[in-house]
Amino acid sequence: MILVKLIEDGLGSPPEWAAVEVQGELETRRHTPLERQYVGDLFATIHDGVPILIIGHHILYGKAQTFEKPFAVMKKSDADEYVVEAIVTKKLLFKNRPKPIIACHSEDL
Repeated sequence: MILVKLIEDGLGSPPEWAAVEVQGELETRRHTPLERQYVGDLFATIHDGVPILIIGHHILYGKAQTFEKPFAVMKKSDADEYVVEAIVTKKLLFKNRPKPIIACHSEDL
């Protein structure tokens, strides 16, 4: 177990983040790493807040779940100090297969 000393920075509480969980794997055409790359667009419906993830020509519908115990995203500042960057309080779970997005032009109707 690691004991972490939290230091108040005077800027207020850290921002809340959400983790994104997808079933399966995300692969690029060139098999390059996805680190720091644009993956897709994340939205939520207005009325009921259903998360929607659009990746390329595919759309995924998910659901939001609150973690029983939140996670802290920390950055090491000195040998014995950590700065809390954010608190992860929920996850957006996308467990269903993606649906293709099909465009229809007006002259096709």
